[in-house]
Amino acid sequence: MNVLQNFLALHQITKRTISTASGRQFENTVPKKQKQFQEDNGIPVHLKSGIADALLYRATMILIVGRMAYAIFELAVASFPKKQD
Repeated sequence: MNVLQNFLALHQITKRTISTASGRQFENTVPKKQKQFQEDNGIPVHLKSGIADALLYRATMILIVGRMAYAIFELAVASFPKKQD
């Protein structure tokens, strides 16, 4: 009998957690974001979210350029091996 009670309790808990009714109501921000991203202000779409996007973009570009320079340097070093005496 205890197993049946546990099963019924579990059934009630899963019903509550899977319910589609939300306890909190959230504001729909999609129209604001659509307006922000569709605005024709000359800013590329990947930078329209603000300063965080700009910083992330610049950091990525710095890392890419630095890594390319290092790769070219290593290729140059590998192209001219040291002479063995």
